[in-house]
Amino acid sequence: MWLKPEEVLLKNALKLWVTQKSSCYFILQRRRGHGEGGGRLTGRLVGALDAVLDSNARVAPFRILLQVPGSQVYSPIACGELLPGPDVYWAIATGATLEEINQHWDWLEQNLLHTLSVFDNKDDIASFVKGKVKALIAEETSSRLAEQEEEPEKFREALVKFEARFNFPEAEKLVTYYSCCCWKGRVPRQGWLYLSINHLCFYSFFLGKELKLVIPWVDIQKLERTSNVFLTDTIRITTQRKERDFSMFLNLDEVFRIMEQLADVTLRRLLDNEVFDLDPDLQEPSQITKRDLEARAQNEFFRAFFRLPRKEKLHAVVDCALWTPFSRCHTAGRLFASDSYICFASREDGCCNVVLPLREVVNIEKMEDTSLLPNPIIVSIRTKMAFQFIELKDREHLLESLLQRLKRVHAHHPARYDTSAEDGDLTSPVFYPTNMCGDKFGDLAMVSSQSSEEGEKERSPPLPPEPLTAVFQQSGGQSPDSRLSREQIKLSLWNDHFAEYGRTVCMFRTEKIRKLVAMGIPESLRGRLWLLFSDAVTDLASHPGYYGTLVEESLGRCCVVTEEIERDLHRSLPEHPAFQNETGIAALRRVLTAYAHRNPKIGYCQSMNILSSVLLLYAKEEEAFWLLVAVCERMLPDYFNHRVIGAQVDQSVFEELIREQLPELAEHVTDLSTLASISLSWFLTLFLSTMPLESAVHVVDCFFYDGIKAVFQLGLAVLEASAEELCTTKDDGQALMVLSRFLDHIKNEDSPGPPIGSHHAFFSDDQEPHPVTDIADLIRDSYEKFGDQSVEQIEHLRCKHRIRVLQGHEDTTKQNVLRVVIPEVSILPEDLEELYDLFKREHMMSCYWEQPRPGALRHDPSRPYAEQYRIDGRQFAHLFQLVSPWTCGAHTEILAERTFRLLDDNMDQLLEFKAFVSCLDIMYNGEMNEKIKLLYRLHIPPALTENDRDSQSPLKNPLLSTSRPLVLGKSKGMYPFCDTIDYQKQLKQMIKDLAKEKDKTEKELPKMSQREFIQFCKTLYSMFHEDPEENNLYQAIATVTTLLLQIGEVGQRSSGSSGSCSQECAEEPPANAASPEQDDAVFADPGKTPDPRAFSEAAEGDWTVSLEHILASLLTEQSLVNFFEKPLDIKSKLENAKINQYSLKTSEMSHQSQPELKLSSL
Repeated sequence: MWLKPEEVLLKNALKLWVTQKSSCYFILQRRRGHGEGGGRLTGRLVGALDAVLDSNARVAPFRILLQVPGSQVYSPIACGELLPGPDVYWAIATGATLEEINQHWDWLEQNLLHTLSVFDNKDDIASFVKGKVKALIAEETSSRLAEQEEEPEKFREALVKFEARFNFPEAEKLVTYYSCCCWKGRVPRQGWLYLSINHLCFYSFFLGKELKLVIPWVDIQKLERTSNVFLTDTIRITTQRKERDFSMFLNLDEVFRIMEQLADVTLRRLLDNEVFDLDPDLQEPSQITKRDLEARAQNEFFRAFFRLPRKEKLHAVVDCALWTPFSRCHTAGRLFASDSYICFASREDGCCNVVLPLREVVNIEKMEDTSLLPNPIIVSIRTKMAFQFIELKDREHLLESLLQRLKRVHAHHPARYDTSAEDGDLTSPVFYPTNMCGDKFGDLAMVSSQSSEEGEKERSPPLPPEPLTAVFQQSGGQSPDSRLSREQIKLSLWNDHFAEYGRTVCMFRTEKIRKLVAMGIPESLRGRLWLLFSDAVTDLASHPGYYGTLVEESLGRCCVVTEEIERDLHRSLPEHPAFQNETGIAALRRVLTAYAHRNPKIGYCQSMNILSSVLLLYAKEEEAFWLLVAVCERMLPDYFNHRVIGAQVDQSVFEELIREQLPELAEHVTDLSTLASISLSWFLTLFLSTMPLESAVHVVDCFFYDGIKAVFQLGLAVLEASAEELCTTKDDGQALMVLSRFLDHIKNEDSPGPPIGSHHAFFSDDQEPHPVTDIADLIRDSYEKFGDQSVEQIEHLRCKHRIRVLQGHEDTTKQNVLRVVIPEVSILPEDLEELYDLFKREHMMSCYWEQPRPGALRHDPSRPYAEQYRIDGRQFAHLFQLVSPWTCGAHTEILAERTFRLLDDNMDQLLEFKAFVSCLDIMYNGEMNEKIKLLYRLHIPPALTENDRDSQSPLKNPLLSTSRPLVLGKSKGMYPFCDTIDYQKQLKQMIKDLAKEKDKTEKELPKMSQREFIQFCKTLYSMFHEDPEENNLYQAIATVTTLLLQIGEVGQRSSGSSGSCSQECAEEPPANAASPEQDDAVFADPGKTPDPRAFSEAAEGDWTVSLEHILASLLTEQSLVNFFEKPLDIKSKLENAKINQYSLKTSEMSHQSQPELKLSSL
């Protein structure tokens, strides 16, 4: 174990210890008298002394010391101060056995030894090693405590430090933490890695330097295990702009597994909620724990390995051994118990797997415990077979939980089945002829009650009783005798296999059955075995009458989905006679519309028609429906949706497999995405659209038994067979031609029907004949050369590449939004990218922490690109405060609210990026008249409302005075008036001039009332605060506002006199003229009581000014012109926004002043 620092003096200890290994920095020693074959006196004395000592005083027989060459200090890997003296070492680890101490030595060599060479100062080496060992001790302690109690003290301490260091809201739950090093160039920084539900955080304080990193999971584009110059194994986090390497973990496998799960859950929850449904335990992110993530990983492996429904929840995984009668021994493996299944997988991959649906189980009981059969239980199924499991730990608890679930399944899904079939008749045909037994499926005779069947017949149209191949028999090119003999041989082999391994869904699945599938399933058994291998037969038996109800409810409805289905009906295997007939077309229509009605999230996607048509050829209509359910919902997850994420993930996985398995081809074809895009149809249609039908169904056989693994390995085999020609191609078109010709010439020599070519192949008749490849040979090669990929490896690759695919979609969304916005604004593209990132991050932060999370704000990938991310008023206010150049102090928030109301055209309380950027573009790059127009619109409805919290009444705290005389001495000759001319005549002339210059094509803005004008002036006053020209600007705005106030009075009086019957049009100047000293301050002191006479007249009638009035008045003051026309730097704002965005959000949520949290430059 790792040791706290202990000073060791070697001068007197050399006689007691023997050095076994040594390096530049570490020494491994063995205590004399332990592990010695000989009997020297010293060793015997030391051994005897250790033997008689109390156990608490005994010395461990092995230890590791730290030494620092060239330093005056020798320090161990624990804590404590460094002591001077050449004879001082520090003990860092001890071990009771050689194996234990060697594990510590190996860890030091792999993680520390090469790293220490980068330090120049020898004292820093000792400090670094001691700090690392302290962290390891703390982590081991917390791990042990975590096993003993639910919330260990160490975790609470880490949580307190996490909250203090990163200042996140309470909703940001810490999941776990680890000691590690973060590499900054060639220098490692020892610290703590905190993994929370939305972020990866790292904190280090080493040698007086503090380092904080905050990386949101949604920003991670790649998460992988790699190695660098100094370490053999690191975890690399790649974001848009940086790569971060983390290493020196106590248990790197566990850390990477948790990281992978957190990244996958968070990205899918926030970026792929189109079809992604979280496990119930993960529905609320704030409740996610490390245990939940580990359980999710195990659940996903279980469902993928046995290809079970997503709703299945794993309850127990137990080591055990299963009696396998075909080998006459017990096979070691693991038992998996879930809601509705008991499954077994052998330790040796492919040796033996068993799937036992609980609805097939009759009883579960324990047997007598013996030395030969320790802790056994027997699982009996209704075909009078029994499965014996032994060596089960905690057998009583396991048996109790299994019986409870068995009772629950039988209560919810009572099954009626035919018991007339004799279990002992193993020589009878595998499946009874359909014309004799109806729905009876061999020994697995699951039939619904007669009443439900009769009710279905009354409600829904009659369904074809046979698979379409039985209805539309085809004569092949071979002689009938030859065809019959081939089928009989296959049937005989399968029948022999069923007799030995079982013939139901509960059969023993071994390597032997995989070889039979690779040879090809007989035509007469194909549909039935597809049902068994996919376990669609359990769904079929569990839902009697369900399909008929769906057909009845869905037929006759007209919508976008049904229109798409109708378009594709006649494109589905048009070369096959079954779909040249209304019988086949009608069956296909019913299956597709019924599935779209069952699963509206998927509805209908292209390629589903091709899959369904082939399923109908070999299975009855209802069976074909449940096979389609199995394919779409569990065997090809996320393939059939708006963005076909699942297919794209597998394309990315396929690229990596090409690099690993076909390096020569990968070296020649530098852009493997070309081959991946060509192969997309292979995955979506299981080669049905690219191979002749009689060959492609052979691929489907392998798919239903081995899942997506069969498609991966066959794709690699196709590329390997075509590699020589592919290496000579010069463009994508030639590569597509090579692969299409190869696939079109894959034949099935054992097919009893005539060859049906692929209608997607394209090659010219004038080309040389292409060599023919037999599908059985190709499949055999695929298993032999590329069949070593396990389900666990494929699922790991899928998880890894799902991050890449989802981030690829995010980049596409970003580029499409920017492509639309760039031509319409003057902001530089690189600045627009930064703004988009800030906009998206603001949206994400609300998804992280706000309770409840509003559904309208969730990312919706099905919407147009520009509408996928939208923000509400509060989020807009944050961004406005961060990036707007119009900062008005305390008034900024009010201005942001008005801006949001102005931009929210459709009044849905959400704003898109385009509207946000267009507004900023005017603020930063607009001309003066555009900026003034925007400010004007911000102070009239709809931006300014009656309920605006800053504009309830203009008379409560009046800010303007109308008593100031008009002075135009600073007008620079714009209007050549003399001071002796009546000022009101000047105003009338100004209004006439503006009216002439007004652009008639532009929609006239409504005039501004006095209440709105007060708010307009207050905003201007706030904008000038802390400006270098603040005094000049206040003087200028005083002049302008007084001028505008008097303009409004003129308009008011003119309007009042024109609407009056009186002939009096006398215009008198104000009676009270203030002194120049008093007039310099337009905004009254809020502490003084205003004179009500100043507003008594303005409050009567309609006091208004127009945009033209305001613009013309502002143009009379050069300081105001300079203020609105000066260039503004958006880059500095963006840099500050990236730093402060998190702290602004968290301070708002915590309602207290906290240290600033800086987001890492990603």
